[in-house]
Amino acid sequence: MAQQVRSSWKRFAAGGIALAVAAAPMPGWAQTQPDAPAPAQAPSTPSQSRPSAPGAMLPAPAPPSTSFNPPPSPPANMTPAGPASIADLSEGLLDAVVNISTSQSVKSSGNGPQPPQIQEGSPFQEFFDDFFDGEGGQRGNRKVSSLGSGFVIDPAGYVVTNNHVIEGADDIEVVFANGSKLKATLIGTDTKTDLSVLKVEPKAPLKAVPFGNSHRMRIGDWVMAIGNPFGLGGSVTLGIISARGRNINAGPYDNFIQTDAAINKGNSGGPLFNMRGEVIGINTAIISPSGGSIGIGFAVPTEIAENVVRQLIEFGETRRGWLGVRIQPVTDEVSESLGLDRAKGALVSGIINDGPIKNGEIKAGDVIVSFDGEPINEMRDLPRIVAESPVGKEVDVVILRDGKQQTVKVTPGRLEDSVQSADAEGEDPQADDAPETDDGSDQGAEQSKEPVKAYGMTIAVLDEERRKSFDIAESVEGVVVTEVAAGSLAADKGVKPGEVIVEVAQDFVEQPSDVTSRMDALKAEGRRNAHIMIADKAGNLRFVAIPLD
Repeated sequence: MAQQVRSSWKRFAAGGIALAVAAAPMPGWAQTQPDAPAPAQAPSTPSQSRPSAPGAMLPAPAPPSTSFNPPPSPPANMTPAGPASIADLSEGLLDAVVNISTSQSVKSSGNGPQPPQIQEGSPFQEFFDDFFDGEGGQRGNRKVSSLGSGFVIDPAGYVVTNNHVIEGADDIEVVFANGSKLKATLIGTDTKTDLSVLKVEPKAPLKAVPFGNSHRMRIGDWVMAIGNPFGLGGSVTLGIISARGRNINAGPYDNFIQTDAAINKGNSGGPLFNMRGEVIGINTAIISPSGGSIGIGFAVPTEIAENVVRQLIEFGETRRGWLGVRIQPVTDEVSESLGLDRAKGALVSGIINDGPIKNGEIKAGDVIVSFDGEPINEMRDLPRIVAESPVGKEVDVVILRDGKQQTVKVTPGRLEDSVQSADAEGEDPQADDAPETDDGSDQGAEQSKEPVKAYGMTIAVLDEERRKSFDIAESVEGVVVTEVAAGSLAADKGVKPGEVIVEVAQDFVEQPSDVTSRMDALKAEGRRNAHIMIADKAGNLRFVAIPLD
């Protein structure tokens, strides 16, 4: 019996061992030998295997490998995936891009607790100076440093950067890609475009980069920025032009290039390159709630910057053209009231006394649609185009007057620093062609002098009593608005009591009835809006379009 039991146990154990041996090599096969079988490995001891009964589960396979097997290298003649490298392009430009380091002295009273008053020369003075914020609580001047970017435009040492990078600096230092440093002097600066030109004195000619034509750049073109973001000099970023002609209300000549190439603090003043290595913009501003790049950066285009830089080098200042007109936008309502096919151009609301317009070439109410061959699509185009025009050179100006297009010749003057930008020139602009009343003329029937109500306005004769009551300047002529009904058409257009209606559809008005009769005539002609010139108490003019429906 015992022998029989031992024989059964031997057969049972042998079967279990054979089954374990057969199952053990399977995981190794799947991991290491996909094309050829591997020899089986038996368990090291009998305890590592269990007797298998019919229906028992097989051992679980080992987990898959986590090692990375790289794909084979592509053939040498195959085009690599992804955009082409800009390594060669950036390598040739890095030496021309510099870091701008500035320092200035500022007064400070210290941020920490103030020291007690102690006698000068006391042995405790040094202790208190060290403990209370240092240097006597920093009650004197202290140095503040800042970093920015710039680029060399002339091997002789001219460097372009932003005005806000060097503004107020006592010392300016230019740091080159090889680590060398040179002291810089300020040649000139222009706050309206936020540009400055510096000069260093190198021992050998410097690597310089050329200006390109930003006007040819299109939305979607690749661009590359190089600069000193957060003090990390020589940083290269790549992106595209996201938009053109952006107005971010930074100045009177806004026409920024928008890019998604990463621009951060410290990139200011650095170049924005096209893919030919030409500077097509100067990185100036970003939109960022966090202070870091979110892909919305702005650069001054070279179509503006190049002329400014040239003037700063040549004269140490800018010499811009000036037309001497006061302008406002052409809205859809104004364009319809003037009979235009669409809203375009700049509406002249006044002429500056003693300005370039002396002989009535341009009058209040004209719409300027072209200046020296450049189209004026919207109001803000005019100040920029006029500013870039040569001073003293006669140019052709295309205007719309009385619904007809005509060309006049004007000679721009020079925009002095004391003169405001062309969309708000002068403090008290007056129209040189404003007609004067003839006290000896027939004023018409007495009924025409009575106040009238139209489109929510109460309109009356501008006599001496009302002129004094509303404090209206003597130079202002027309009819005065004495009341404006709340919620009326006139109120919606911003008309206020005390303002004076000078013209309706470019016809001067002297009596209240002139306003209603002229507006009724426009309505009969099928006009939807009446084009009205209004003067404030000081005589500043503007145009409004009053709906006639």
